[in-house]
Amino acid sequence: MRFMFVGDSMTIGRAGDYTWRYRMWQHLRATLGDGSFEIVGPRSALYDTDGDTPAGHDYADPCFPEPARRHLAGWGEGWQHMAPLIGPAVREAGADVLLVSLGLIDLGFYTNAYQTAANVRAFAAAAREARPGIRMVFLPVIPNVRAEEDAPFAAEVVRFNELLAKTVADLADATSPILLAARPDAYDIHRDTYDGTHPNASGEHRLAGEFAAVLHQAWGIGGPYRPAADA
Repeated sequence: MRFMFVGDSMTIGRAGDYTWRYRMWQHLRATLGDGSFEIVGPRSALYDTDGDTPAGHDYADPCFPEPARRHLAGWGEGWQHMAPLIGPAVREAGADVLLVSLGLIDLGFYTNAYQTAANVRAFAAAAREARPGIRMVFLPVIPNVRAEEDAPFAAEVVRFNELLAKTVADLADATSPILLAARPDAYDIHRDTYDGTHPNASGEHRLAGEFAAVLHQAWGIGGPYRPAADA
């Protein structure tokens, strides 16, 4: 089974991070076992904030193996950026499951809730065209400092999350299922992020845990999420 992580700055991570991708890889190893899954994607680097380039390789765990670092995520990239890229990426990698965390950067800089939802549909259509039986899990926009401080933006986040749920329902297809992960209610931006937006170690575990719960409860993939004790 081939998994692809798709996301923005919260998914690519910055140099020195573990990333929630790493936490998810640990979970899949623990519940599926080595050799029974593969992480795929056209990229593998972190974002180097000093050089302002997506070319960092200093993961917090230097033993994080190169093949497991693969992803399709970018600092400052959202649904509108990933919709044109997902088809070729899925086709080349043969991805079976997409774990997607996008939306915050879209609403913050590029598109409103309705435009962003349209890009979600374009993304799903492109992924299905490339691989008709692909499965997808979408994470809603999670708590963030801008939504806490900017009421109109917070309302746009709520509107998009409602549209995302409707989109997932509209696109229901037994041959290529799309599921919505839960918005982590326990997520606390003062405890689970390092800047009000990007996850720290505890936030990484919470995000990985939401994806793990959907995989296990809906599709019987893996098991309950139990954070590793390394960090």
